[in-house]
Amino acid sequence: MKTKMTHAMRMELANAVRDRYAAATTKDKRRILEEFIAATGYHEKSAIRVLNSHPEAKHRQTRQRPSLYDEAARGTLIVLWEASDRVCGKRLKALLPILLPALERNGHLKLEEEIRHKILSMSAATIDRLLQMPRRTMRTKKPPRVMPEPRRRIKMRTFADWNEPLPGSMEMDLVAHCGEANRGSYVHSLVLTDIASGWTEAAPIVVREGTLVVETLDRIRTGLPFALRALDVDNGSEFVNNRLIEYCLGHGIELTRSRPYRKNDQAWIEQKNGAVVRKLMGYRRFEGLAAARAITRLYAASRLFVNFFQPSFKLAAKQRDGAKVAKRYHPPQSPCERLLQAEAIPMAAKNKLREIAGDLDPLKLLEEMRAVQAYLAALADGETPPPATSEPPNLAAFVASLSSAWHAGEIRPTFSIEAKPRYLRSLQKLSTQTLIASPSPTLKPVIPPTPPATMQEKPKPVYAEPGQARVQALRMVWPIVCRRLEEFPNINATQLFEELCVQFPGRFTRKQYKTLVRRVNLWRQAARARGVVVGPKTYRRLNDKPRGRRPDIFKDHWEEMARCLEERPDQTALELLVEFQVRYPGRYSLHQLHTLQKRVRAWRQQAVQRLIGEVSSLAPYVASDSARLASG
Repeated sequence: MKTKMTHAMRMELANAVRDRYAAATTKDKRRILEEFIAATGYHEKSAIRVLNSHPEAKHRQTRQRPSLYDEAARGTLIVLWEASDRVCGKRLKALLPILLPALERNGHLKLEEEIRHKILSMSAATIDRLLQMPRRTMRTKKPPRVMPEPRRRIKMRTFADWNEPLPGSMEMDLVAHCGEANRGSYVHSLVLTDIASGWTEAAPIVVREGTLVVETLDRIRTGLPFALRALDVDNGSEFVNNRLIEYCLGHGIELTRSRPYRKNDQAWIEQKNGAVVRKLMGYRRFEGLAAARAITRLYAASRLFVNFFQPSFKLAAKQRDGAKVAKRYHPPQSPCERLLQAEAIPMAAKNKLREIAGDLDPLKLLEEMRAVQAYLAALADGETPPPATSEPPNLAAFVASLSSAWHAGEIRPTFSIEAKPRYLRSLQKLSTQTLIASPSPTLKPVIPPTPPATMQEKPKPVYAEPGQARVQALRMVWPIVCRRLEEFPNINATQLFEELCVQFPGRFTRKQYKTLVRRVNLWRQAARARGVVVGPKTYRRLNDKPRGRRPDIFKDHWEEMARCLEERPDQTALELLVEFQVRYPGRYSLHQLHTLQKRVRAWRQQAVQRLIGEVSSLAPYVASDSARLASG
């Protein structure tokens, strides 16, 4: 396709050919002219005129015209702009016909007719041009925020960017063991979890520092059953630094970071922080080397217990239907099982996992975890921790205690309501020692079965407002409920719930009553299996309403209503109620319509039965008459 020459290209070609054309002979000029015409498309006379001319550079002269708006008009415009709270030119143009008369009417501004005409005839572009200088002094925009150099080197990754990664793509986070006061130095847990398999590793860090993070990560990496391919971190300075970047570059690890203040980008590690770390460590404060050594022992046992003997769910698919999201999960598997089924894991690594799994004793690991948790709990509470002994643990006693451990409720030594998370801090403090104390009931019955006449007014339960219930409040007091049921197995669940609401006002909603009923029923099923006799309920709910059937509100006039229905069987209950409201003013209301409808419906059923009975009683006579007619 032939390219069309622009005017600038033609002039450039003419300048290149002009000198050669002027020095050529007549015969050569004809040849040069034909080539120039073929290239530019000029007419012959136009081409000759262009090649024979000697154009000089033309300088475009700008037309100088006087400015229409002098300093007086500009100063007036600035005053009006300030009076409008510094709006833009387009908005000020629309506001001037309203603002200017208002200022003149109130005596704030007095303009000559010429300046007034100039102000009202200004365009929006002219207004913006005349206001350039005043606007330069305004700081309309914040200075651009300079992103730190390490953060620029790490690319961002969201939760939706993984796309079924291979084993070795992990997320990393720090869990602080600071208790309720985020002051001073305390131990952190560096946690890593594999997205594909759920394999979780954790290690303590004495202080929060980038160098220790890299050293701990290197120690964890050497113990992984797979190669570390990718690592996703948050935006903390302990992760976003040149040390970690250089370490990942040197070992071929892809380093990414999540979006700031978007915890869902690290959904996998956030879930493990609660399901593994907080479940093991609780919410107490741990500091110092002694606590770090004990936590190292705890994580050494828990990594084997969690990764080999703790199945977990993995999301397979989810489908949204309006506001409802239906999720479908794969069958639960332990991280070790998922790694054994992964094709990306070498056979040598799989054989090593099978060998390790064959030598593990889950109860021995669990006993070791409980012992270290007891040591950590004593250390955090300021008590003297039990001394370390070289004797092997009494595993037989631990196994024997498992059948009755549920009686004590929560048995993890590191668990404590006093060191509860923020959303449970308003729950009344219940000492763990109280939960494991003597079998005397902690809750006293609020209402005896048969209250005497001189009894004081019953304490009323105080329920929580909607949206303010403590999510785990019922689970916190479940050991108390169990001990109450042990003493009174046939106590009513309603009575239990009222006692809880009285002792812990504002902690439970009415909807949590059904949860308590389900738990009590499950407890009674297990109690019957243990041989506990659960008899009839001895405690009934006492309230202000009388028990039994309510009084019949239509008793005095029902016979009269029945006669009306016999006279007009097709009469509706509403018509009947309105008629009797007229007959007996103030006696009946529309709130009693539903009750009357049921009474009328029952009356009609009885009337139909009476009619059927009358027809049945006439059947022999009808049959004899029919036979007589047939014989006649």
